[in-house]
Amino acid sequence: MLRQRRFGPFFLTQFLGAANDNLFKFAFTVLVTYHLQVSWLPAQMAGLVITGLFILPFVLLSATAGQWADKHDKAFIMRAVKLLEVGIMVLAGIGFWLELVPLLLGCVFLMGLHSTLFGPVKYAYLPQHLSERELTGGNGMVEMGTFVAILLGNVTGGLLMAMPDVGRQLVGASCLGVAVLGWLSARAIPASPSSDPGLQINWNPVSETWRNLKLAAEYPSVFRSLLGISWMWFFGAVFLAQFPSFARDVLGGDEHVASLLLVVFSVGIAVGSLLCETFSHRHVEIGLVPIGAVGMTVFAFDLYLASHGLQHGADAALLGVGEFIAQPAHWRVMADLALLAFSAGLYSVPMYALIQLRAQPSHRARIIAANNILNALFM
Repeated sequence: MLRQRRFGPFFLTQFLGAANDNLFKFAFTVLVTYHLQVSWLPAQMAGLVITGLFILPFVLLSATAGQWADKHDKAFIMRAVKLLEVGIMVLAGIGFWLELVPLLLGCVFLMGLHSTLFGPVKYAYLPQHLSERELTGGNGMVEMGTFVAILLGNVTGGLLMAMPDVGRQLVGASCLGVAVLGWLSARAIPASPSSDPGLQINWNPVSETWRNLKLAAEYPSVFRSLLGISWMWFFGAVFLAQFPSFARDVLGGDEHVASLLLVVFSVGIAVGSLLCETFSHRHVEIGLVPIGAVGMTVFAFDLYLASHGLQHGADAALLGVGEFIAQPAHWRVMADLALLAFSAGLYSVPMYALIQLRAQPSHRARIIAANNILNALFM
């Protein structure tokens, strides 16, 4: 499918968008955690504040974004959203260059807005261009791509920000470059006609959010899948937001160790997502969900046990990646993270495919918007 125009440009566009979100967010988190101390933004709270600002637009505007995606051509919306991303990254570059934390926090909110507008289009696009036998594989590819993009974005952001003297400038330039590449790839996405061109937009986000949730509740299996996916994001957001402070304060590692934890987590979920197609024999197989849920629970609890006994003195030097890996006690931490993430891939992909398969086509983007609203509330 990657060689076909119906999937390849779309996959690259969403991949670059997810990479840029995380390059920017993680570089900013590392900046205020390790390099730029701000009295009103404590280092231990930075990850949570940045994550919270990023998901706020999902709560406020997902309902409107779902209506736009059902009413207009999805390829047109994706191109417009990617152009918005270019403008946001120009502002972010200024913020990094001048170390303007309030401006960077504003850009976090705007990137959340960019992702809010892109989310319903992203998942409503797939069932328009893929058959039922391709849907699990397509969703597995998108989920794998999303978490590999998270991995690359976070690792790149952490490594660039760690470079002395020029880190901030390189992050700003990289964010802008990735945004431009995303806009160029979006221009090759084929037309995806409106599923409900006569839809009247309701601009009241509160009433439309409630309407979308009631619409999703009309399909019990779909609504339960929305709740299940939202629980997974609640679960995962805690890990992703806390990696920098977990690496530093619990494991005693530097920013490169935080990046290593993200590598392990992202590779695990990518492998689990890709294997869903094999395990489900190219059909939507919901039986993988409880297996994934049990795995997430067991390995999260063992991660607690593995890290509970680790002590790091407040005055001790932070460990680099080599020193961190050299301690056998840390191998269990990494194994738990990898297996937890693998289980999350098995858990989430079948539910995304089920939503797309069973939701009414004319309301599909609004059902996805309801999913994004619930995801944001849970996170």
